[in-house]
Amino acid sequence: MNINLTIIGQLLAFSVFVWFTMRFVWPPLSGALETRRKKIADGLAAAERGQNEQRLAEERAKDVIKQAKQQANEILAAAQKRANEVVEESKTTAREEGERIKEAAQADIEQELNRAREELRKQLSRLVVQGAEQILAKEIDAKAHGNLLKDLASRL
Repeated sequence: MNINLTIIGQLLAFSVFVWFTMRFVWPPLSGALETRRKKIADGLAAAERGQNEQRLAEERAKDVIKQAKQQANEILAAAQKRANEVVEESKTTAREEGERIKEAAQADIEQELNRAREELRKQLSRLVVQGAEQILAKEIDAKAHGNLLKDLASRL
């Protein structure tokens, strides 16, 4: 009997323990488990959303990089075109400036040539006047005139 009474006591103690556990311990424990399960599910969903967003961001980044390369190529082409235009403008300006300098130099040469001609005319007229004075100062003599003309020719 002692064994039966012990088993009944143990059964009764076990029943009280199960009831106490189901009533007071199990609800907070199952709530904590449910909360944990919910957090894990939310974390997995967030991770999946993050992966999708990352994939979309990578695609957008590729598109942005592609557009940036295209814009860079367009900018480089425009810069090259502008550089060619500037070079052509510089060449044209240099040619025009060269022509102006050339024309100015030719005008200076022409002016200097005219001055030299004028100076030669003045010298020639002085020599002619001197020769005429000397001829008129002496007697009219062919031999003296010939010597005088030779003398004048040697001065020129």
